[in-house]
Amino acid sequence: MRVSAAVLTGAFLVSVMAGAQAAPPADHPILGIWKLSLPDLGCSETYRFRADGTTLVTSAEEVSESEYDIPAKPSTKGFYRLEDRIVKDNGKKDCAGAVMKPGTRATNYIRFHPSKALFLMCADESMQTCIGPFERVQGEEA
Repeated sequence: MRVSAAVLTGAFLVSVMAGAQAAPPADHPILGIWKLSLPDLGCSETYRFRADGTTLVTSAEEVSESEYDIPAKPSTKGFYRLEDRIVKDNGKKDCAGAVMKPGTRATNYIRFHPSKALFLMCADESMQTCIGPFERVQGEEA
C-alpha cells in the first residue's frame, strides 16, 4: 500500500498543531511532585510534573508553567531527555535571582535513582554537570 505525500504531510501538520509534547505514560517515573533543596541559597524549588505534559514550578517568588516532553524509556545510557518550554511566568525572581521568560526552552537529562524517589538533572548524558537530588514529595497530587 502506497501512502501519498499529502497524507504524510497532513498527519505531520496535525501532530504539530496538536502540540509538540505528548503526555508521558501514566506510569512514568517523572510524574508527581519533586523538591530541590538549595541550602547554599537558603531556598527550595518545587516541580509538579503533571500527566498532561505540563509542569508548575515554584522557586522563591517565581511561579512558572511549562510544557515538557520526555520519552517513555531512558536512553541506553540510562538518561531521559527532558525538553521543556516555559509558557507562563509571573515575572518574579527565582532562587538564583533570575527571572524566566515565556518561550524559553531547555533540554536536560534526567537520571533516576533505582528507588525512583530521587533524580538528578544533568546538562548531558553524563554525571559531570548535574543538579540535585530532586526528592519525590509523597502524599500530594501533582
